[in-house]
Amino acid sequence: MKAVMEIKKLTVDFGGLRAVDHLDLEVKEREILALIGPNGAGKTTLFNCITGIYAPSEGSMSISPPGKKPGTINGLKPNIVTRKGITRTFQNIRLFPNMTVLENVMIGRHCRTRARIAGAVFRGRATVREEQATVEYSYHILEKTGIAQYVNEFAGNLPYGAQRLLEIARALATEPFILLLDEPAAGMNPQETGVLDDLISKIREEEKIAILLIEHDMRLVMSISDRIAVMDYGKKIAEGTPEEIRNNPVVIKAYLGEEFVA
Repeated sequence: MKAVMEIKKLTVDFGGLRAVDHLDLEVKEREILALIGPNGAGKTTLFNCITGIYAPSEGSMSISPPGKKPGTINGLKPNIVTRKGITRTFQNIRLFPNMTVLENVMIGRHCRTRARIAGAVFRGRATVREEQATVEYSYHILEKTGIAQYVNEFAGNLPYGAQRLLEIARALATEPFILLLDEPAAGMNPQETGVLDDLISKIREEEKIAILLIEHDMRLVMSISDRIAVMDYGKKIAEGTPEEIRNNPVVIKAYLGEEFVA
């Protein structure tokens, strides 16, 4: 499989603190790549760099979207990164609680619509058609993620697990070729985690996109990942298949613990 994103020698400094240290990482098309490591290892900083929230101090980030021209995402604003096909969820849920579930997903479609202020004011035929298409597409995403029953509920009233799924639905509405999930199982009970496990695999198969996943639930990581990269103190200390990572003594010492020695 070809790489859809290549990160080379990426470094992120905050004053005297080096959060990411000359990191090399490659995301291949249609794969699930998990990024694991202790708290403070630099995982979320990497996500923030990829999505344009932080600018790298050194290094490069390039993408090769399927069917589109390759290019760099260094220095691009978050909305431009999203438009290019990279989207994410957040470790702390960031929904619009006083908007409906459908409206939250429709917001994700904004980067794929053409109507602007004039269209919203005068509501021409093209604007009305696009708005209807957005509603239909957004509802379709809710069906795919298994939360269509909440379509008219306020997002803030949803059960915790459903709110997590809604964040994923909103991200999918942007039509990404790479989906970044930042601890999607955080706070979930085992039943909710099982639903999430199935959904992530389903997304990869049906949407044919790559998924980069930060997660501390090792049972989830080991069950769905094609490859795993391990970070510690901003550096990548290991990379391989779940079985290789499970039995890597460096990873066991730094992060996994004896529970995963098998």
